[in-house]
Amino acid sequence: MLGRLASLVAKRLLSGEFVTIVNAEKALISGSRRMIRAEMQITLGLRNLGSKKKSPKHPRRPDGLVRRSVRGMLPLDKPKGKDAYARLRVCIGAPKDVDATAAKTLEEAQRHEGTRVISVGDLARSIGWHSLEM
Repeated sequence: MLGRLASLVAKRLLSGEFVTIVNAEKALISGSRRMIRAEMQITLGLRNLGSKKKSPKHPRRPDGLVRRSVRGMLPLDKPKGKDAYARLRVCIGAPKDVDATAAKTLEEAQRHEGTRVISVGDLARSIGWHSLEM
C-alpha cells in the first residue's frame, strides 16, 4: 500500500539510508477506483488565474506520484528533510543499474485480502500519463 510504503521509506530516509523504489507503477492505493480517480480529478482541476508558470504542478507519472507521497511524510522545511528527500530515487520498472539481489519487499506495506485497490500505474493512465508500453 502506498501510504504505508511512503511512511516506512520516509523513516529510513531520515535515518540516513539511500532508498531506491523500483516498479513504482505497481504500488497500490487502497480504496475504490471511482473515489480515488474522482479525488485526483478534483486535485488536478485546481487552477491559478495568474500565470501558468506560477500555477501548481501536479505529477502524472507513477514515479512522480510515489515520490510526492514520500515527500508528504518528510519535514521539508528543515535541512534534515531536504537531505533525506535528496537520498530518494523512484523508478518506473527495474533499471539495469539497480542491484536486484539487494531488493527488499516491505512486509508491513503488503495488501490485505479483501481490500479494494487501484495501482498507481492505472491511476496515472487515467489522469493523462502515456506509458511507452501501450
